Amino acid sequence: MADQKERLLETVTDPDMIQQGDFGELLAIRFYEKTPLTSKHLVTIYKEVMDADGFVIAAYYTTRPSERRNTVWKR
Repeated sequence: MADQKERLLETVTDPDMIQQGDFGELLAIRFYEKTPLTSKHLVTIYKEVMDADGFVIAAYYTTRPSERRNTVWKR
C-alpha cells in the first residue's frame, strides 16, 4: 500500500461509504475502477481523535464492503 498513499488519503477525505469498526475506529470505503489488482474497493481504517484530527490504522483492497458492519454514512 506504500505506493497507494494518494488513494488512501482520497478515500478518507471523500469516501463512498463509512462503516463502524469493532473498537471505535471507522472504515472509509471508496471504489476504484483500476487498482494494482483489478477494480476494487479501498478500505482505509482510521481513528478520529478530534473533528479535524486523526490517524490511519491500516488499509486494504477488497472485492466488496462488509455486509455485517454497521454503515454510518453512504453516498
